[in-house]
Amino acid sequence: MMKNLKYPILIQWSEEDNCFLVGFPDFPGQKWRSHDETYGEAVQNGIEALESLAIAYEITEESLLKPTTCKAAR
Repeated sequence: MMKNLKYPILIQWSEEDNCFLVGFPDFPGQKWRSHDETYGEAVQNGIEALESLAIAYEITEESLLKPTTCKAAR
C-alpha cells in the first residue's frame, strides 16, 4: 500500500445514481473513479482507487502529478 499519497479526494452524493461518487481532481480523465452506497465505503473505495492510479503511473513509468495542497490557518 502507498501510504504517502496526498491527493484530494472528492466524494459527492449522486441522486441520479443513488450513491456516493468518488473522484480525484488532480488526475485528468474520467471525473468519477469509484462509488458506493455509503460514505464510509466510498472513502475506502477512493483510497483503493487512488493507490491503483499511483501503481498504474509507476508501471507505465509516468511521473505522478504534484498534488494540490492548501494551508490551514493557525
